[in-house]
Amino acid sequence: MKSLKTKTIFASTIALLAWFCVILQFYITEGTFSNVLSYFTILSNLLVALSLTFSTFLNGTKLGNFFASLSVKTAIALYIFVVFVVYNIVLRGIWKPTGWQLFLDNMLHVVIPVSYILYWIFFVKKEKLSWKNGFFWLIFPLIYLVYSLIRGAIVHWYPYPFLDAQKLGYEQVRINIVLMLFVFLASGSALIAINNRFEKH
Repeated sequence: MKSLKTKTIFASTIALLAWFCVILQFYITEGTFSNVLSYFTILSNLLVALSLTFSTFLNGTKLGNFFASLSVKTAIALYIFVVFVVYNIVLRGIWKPTGWQLFLDNMLHVVIPVSYILYWIFFVKKEKLSWKNGFFWLIFPLIYLVYSLIRGAIVHWYPYPFLDAQKLGYEQVRINIVLMLFVFLASGSALIAINNRFEKH
């Protein structure tokens, strides 16, 4: 299962699915381009698509080397894992998608996240990761959460209910953000532990 050919086919398939689903989501959504791009789900799936595209087909370039690094691939595994967990535990029941949106709902929140996690487990070479990486990986979600609050206050639209300061108030949203960052940190620490265990064997 760890052969180069199998890895290339698996990575290419995930990348193609991620590109297709993200582009289709932009196409069928009635909201603005910036609103769609403001979902953490979309950003994380874009990172999956970009990472696998560059690391598989352009691995000799600067971006290819960047996306091929263990820390970056593990960070993306963290982000897409949190997408899977938060959506399926917290958000899935708040709306009932149909048609193509139902298809995309499951692709972006289940199929692609699970596929990328499997890719990370079986095909990404494990080397020693520092526990400090878990804190560095918080930078992207923290910037995203702050951006969502600032943009939401300006355009009066929030991508997720737990970030809606107009309905919940800023005190509750701050608590929600702290909880989210804890989820990222705990999940990132788990990935580091798994990685380092694999690295030792």
